[in-house]
Amino acid sequence: MNETTTCFDVNVQDGIAHVRMIRPERANSMIPAFWTELPRIITRLSDEAAARVVVLSAEGRHFCSGMDTTVFTGEGGIADTGGSTTRTNPGRLAANFRLMAMHAQEAFNSFEKARLPIITAIQGACVGGGVDMISASDMRYATQDAFFCIQEINIGMTADVGTLQRLPKIIAPGIVAELAYTGRRMPAARAREVGLVNEVYPDHAAMMEAVMAVAGEIASKSPLAVLGTKQTLLYTREHSVTDGLEYIATWNASMLDPADMAEAFTAQAEKRPPVYPDLYPVRRGF
Repeated sequence: MNETTTCFDVNVQDGIAHVRMIRPERANSMIPAFWTELPRIITRLSDEAAARVVVLSAEGRHFCSGMDTTVFTGEGGIADTGGSTTRTNPGRLAANFRLMAMHAQEAFNSFEKARLPIITAIQGACVGGGVDMISASDMRYATQDAFFCIQEINIGMTADVGTLQRLPKIIAPGIVAELAYTGRRMPAARAREVGLVNEVYPDHAAMMEAVMAVAGEIASKSPLAVLGTKQTLLYTREHSVTDGLEYIATWNASMLDPADMAEAFTAQAEKRPPVYPDLYPVRRGF
């Protein structure tokens, strides 16, 4: 799968899908097309199984400046009443807003539904919806000039696309509360200190080299074992230790592949990299 859309460029090579945000002139702000293109790309990568890991990065000085103003003011945006008296009814507007928010949430829910890990590589600004997005990824890496901001509080609203739900599972709730209530910027060094990002690099080139190396390691593993690991980590996040142990016992009882284990041991003995088959593609619909 190699394609270019309004907001993204996608390239798949050696089991790594590199998804780049390509609107640097607007600091990769999230225009309406973003919310349709991103989940379609992630779902397709997951279903086709041509890649084993996704690296999500961005062109330009900033990773993501959050929601574009057209989402709020453009045709079909939150503030658009379309000149219809029916649509100016507060209850109907509220119902539409709720559905719009849930549609946006699905863009990042696709990260967790995907069968392959999602790695985000962040430089410069990562604010508002950008924080929602990286919170849904499996791993996060940053440049030393990166900063993070829960911007919604600064524009008079409550973050509603995943930050307040996912971030407390990643870093201490008190730190999340401080960021969410104040709208302060968290610099990359502090983000590394509290565990929001795995590592900080001096510049974009160094970060991408390191991130691609991590992605390459993941791509070299059994994709079925990686899938099981991702599913188990996500399940454990929402359940007790006891439930998590039962879940993985059931998973391995049904989906452990002896052939992958045999290949791992054989490759070690022969001092060569193991070779694992891809996951089977998923067909949606009948």
